[in-house]
Amino acid sequence: MNKTLILLLALSLAACKPQPGAADEHGHGHDEAQGHAATTEARGPHGGRLLTDGDLELEIAIFEDGVPPEFHVYARHGGKPLAPSGLSLTVELTRLDGERSLFRFTPEQDYLKGSGMVAEPHSFDVRVEAVHDGRKHAWTYDSYEGRTRIGAEMARSMGIRTAVAGPGSLRERLPLYGSIRPNAERVREVAARFPGVVRSVSARLGEPVKAGQLLATVESNESLQTYAVTAPISGLVTQRAANPGEATGERALFVISDYASVWAELTVFPRDRARLQAGQAVKITAADAHQSGEGRIGAIASAEGGGPMLVARVPLDNAQGQWTPGQFVTAEVVIGESPVPLAIVNTALQPFRDFTVVFAQVGETYEARMLELGRSDGEMTEVLGGIKPGTRYVSANSYLVKADIEKSGASHDH
Repeated sequence: MNKTLILLLALSLAACKPQPGAADEHGHGHDEAQGHAATTEARGPHGGRLLTDGDLELEIAIFEDGVPPEFHVYARHGGKPLAPSGLSLTVELTRLDGERSLFRFTPEQDYLKGSGMVAEPHSFDVRVEAVHDGRKHAWTYDSYEGRTRIGAEMARSMGIRTAVAGPGSLRERLPLYGSIRPNAERVREVAARFPGVVRSVSARLGEPVKAGQLLATVESNESLQTYAVTAPISGLVTQRAANPGEATGERALFVISDYASVWAELTVFPRDRARLQAGQAVKITAADAHQSGEGRIGAIASAEGGGPMLVARVPLDNAQGQWTPGQFVTAEVVIGESPVPLAIVNTALQPFRDFTVVFAQVGETYEARMLELGRSDGEMTEVLGGIKPGTRYVSANSYLVKADIEKSGASHDH
């Protein structure tokens, strides 16, 4: 069983238990005059929550059929419908981040209609105050959805990471294709200083050597003295054309290549030349997607063999040996940036009910934020609404938070 399955199982078991510090779903009411009132979890005929205090009964529903979500409240007294004009009512909502919203109500047909829209998520602590025949009534209850609690230690073990919503830049990218090549500035041909005969060879093909290391000895034709041929740089012996007893001639005896730095050589069509220039940021990904790296265009030159095609060369650090010459790669060149006032990383986005959401974090509590999204560059997405700047949100492994919410049954409840 892999680690992800183990974590999901742990979340499933945790969801079956009451969460520490989580309020229940009951509406707790009291009469400010007498200090006591009864509440019920029952639902009314309009699907709303029922609150009772003595002979007064309220049904509070969020109506969103063809209109932005709004409060509708239906009242009864002594078991009979109460005219909306006979009741004064306010509802105060307190959200996870402490934001408070006060709704006042006006008569509308057979119900009281709340002022303003009830923004998603419909997850909050609720305080209801009503006045009927000069008597005050008040109820408090919680109504949570899209919310769960995950301890800090568990979140770390799950690999949950967070970021802060704020300004960002959307990048326009140009895709290119090519391969890894040796960095020509890190390749040295090693020839004999004086013509002669090779007497010994100590470097093998493919062997790593250090700068100054002995590669071979040569006996000079003129002086008959034997001198050393050494490596001018550290690297790999990528070519060897020297064996004992052979005449050196003017050819290279060895080629030493330092692969600690390589080039990504990317093919450029003539139509794209005007969009590219030295210094532009490039993301390089191996064709098998196992390696990726970042660099900047060092130069744009004609391709070998002439013709209309060009080559963009991107130096890459290869100290760890992750790139192999000849390896095929894809690339994305950043050719433009557009700043946006609010953006989030795409790894945070999750489908949830009929929305695309991120999960805000407040302490050990996580809650869905339904987003209105704008443009995206594949890595960052512009946010037009649904989350406040400065909100900390889950940026990695957010699907585990979604799974915990869905297993706990806290996805949607009015």
